Amino acid sequence: MDVLIVSVNRVNQPMATTPYGACIVAESLVRKGYGVHLLDLMFERDPHRALTLALERYSPDIVGVAVRNIDNNNMQHTAEYYRDVSRIVEIIRKGTSAPVVLGGAAVGVMPEALLRYSGADLAVLRDGESVFPRIIESLSDGGSRSDIQNVAWIENGRFHENGDTTSALESDLIAPDFHRWLNIKAYQSAMATIPIQSKRGCPFDCVYCTYGISEGKSCRLHPPDEVAEAVSRLVADGFRDIEFVDSVFNAPYDHAMAVCERLAQKRCGARLLSMEINPRFLDDPLLAIMERAGFAGIGVTAESADDTVLARLGKGYDASHVQQAAAVIKNHSLPCMWIFMLGGPGETRSSIARTLHFAKRVLRPKDVAFFNIGIRIYPGTVLERIARESGQLQAVGLDMLKPVFYLSPEVDFEWLLEELRQTTSMHLNMLDTAALSHPWLPAINRLANRLPIRRPLWKHTARIRKIIRLFGKDMGTMPKGRGREHV
Repeated sequence: MDVLIVSVNRVNQPMATTPYGACIVAESLVRKGYGVHLLDLMFERDPHRALTLALERYSPDIVGVAVRNIDNNNMQHTAEYYRDVSRIVEIIRKGTSAPVVLGGAAVGVMPEALLRYSGADLAVLRDGESVFPRIIESLSDGGSRSDIQNVAWIENGRFHENGDTTSALESDLIAPDFHRWLNIKAYQSAMATIPIQSKRGCPFDCVYCTYGISEGKSCRLHPPDEVAEAVSRLVADGFRDIEFVDSVFNAPYDHAMAVCERLAQKRCGARLLSMEINPRFLDDPLLAIMERAGFAGIGVTAESADDTVLARLGKGYDASHVQQAAAVIKNHSLPCMWIFMLGGPGETRSSIARTLHFAKRVLRPKDVAFFNIGIRIYPGTVLERIARESGQLQAVGLDMLKPVFYLSPEVDFEWLLEELRQTTSMHLNMLDTAALSHPWLPAINRLANRLPIRRPLWKHTARIRKIIRLFGKDMGTMPKGRGREHV
C-alpha cells in the first residue's frame, strides 16, 4: 500500500518549524513495509500545484494530512491556519478517491471541528506513529473504523470518537531520518532547529493548555540513554541545533537530570535548546548539568510574577518560585528567554505592573523577556469553562475554530497595549507577540544563518532591534485600534 503524507504548515515566523511528527509517522510506516512519500509544503512556491503533482505521481492508497496549528495564538495579528486544510482536502479529493486522514497536534485538540470543516474521513487523536498503521491495517482487511483505537470520524452527521488511550513510546523513532523526508538545506537556511522529545504527556493542570488533551495527562518517558544516543545520531547526520520540544523539559526532574547527564557523557557537540522550562523545578544542579550537556539557551515559561494570577492559571507554583528561578539563572551563563502571559483570569493592572517590574528589575540585562497578550480559548480546557460560566464565551462547534481570546475583564486591551509599547520601547531585550509577525523575520533568519552569529538568535534581540531602528523600524506592539476578538 502506498501512503502520501502532506505536511501543510507553511509558517516561517518567527522561524520555520521542522515537521517532527510527520517524519516520525513516515518512518514508522516505512519500517512496517509500506511505500511512503512525504510532501512538505513549507518551502513550495505553489503548494496546491505541488500537491496535485504528487497525487498524480504517487497514486496513493491513503493520504495523511498533518496539521500542526489551528492558528498562531496571536491576539494582535491573528492568522487562521485551519482555513488551509479545507482547500488541501479539496485538492486531494479531486486527485484521488483514497481516504483522507487528518493528524497532528491541532487535530488532537479539535478533531470534530476540523473533520466537519475539512470533510476528511478520519482524524488521529493521539500518537500518529501507532494509530496510522492500525488505520491502514484495518482498511486493508475491510475492518470497521470503530475497531480502531484513538480515531474520530463523522458518520450520518454525527461525531464519533473511539477511545482515549495512550501507548508506549517507540524509542527507536526519537530521531527520524530527516534528510530522507525534508529539504534540510532550506530549513537550516531558515534557522530552524531539529526537534526531539524526551517524553510525551503533561501531568500539570494549566487552565489554558491542550497538551493533556493531545498527548495525555501521564508522562511517557524515553529512556535517557536512548535520548542521548538519538542526539548523537543527529549530530553525526550533520545537525547541530537540536531543540527539545517536550511539553515541559524539566519535569519529571529526575528524568531531565538523567537525560542531561547522559548527554554530558556523550559530548556530542550539539547546541541544545529547550523553550519549556518550568521555574518550579529549576535549580543550580540542573542548570549546571544542562550547561555541561551542551545547552545553548533555555526558555522559562514563568507566565506571571503575581501569586493570584499564577494560582488562577493553575500553574502549580507561585511568585516565589519565579523569583528563585531568576536567582538561580543569575548564577549561570546560559542565555535565557522569559515567557509571560498577560491578561488571564485574575489579571489586573496591579498584577501586570508586578510582572513588568519583575522583568525590568529582576532579570539579567542580557536575558530576553517575551510577553503574550491574551490567551487563546480551546475547547476542553478549564479556560473554556471559565469563559462560559462567566457568560463571556458563546461560540460552539465550528465557531471555536475561529480564534477567540480570553482577556481579564479587569484589564483594558488598549491600556495593556500601551503599557507594553512603552516597556518594549525602553527595553530592547523585551518583545511582545507583535514581534512574531514582523515582515523582516524570515530575511533576518536567512542573513543570520550566513553570518558567524552564535545561536540561539533570540539572545541577540537587543542588538537586532538596534539595527532595525537604524532603518526607522522596530519590533514592537502594534498601533492602537487593531486586534482580534476577545472575551
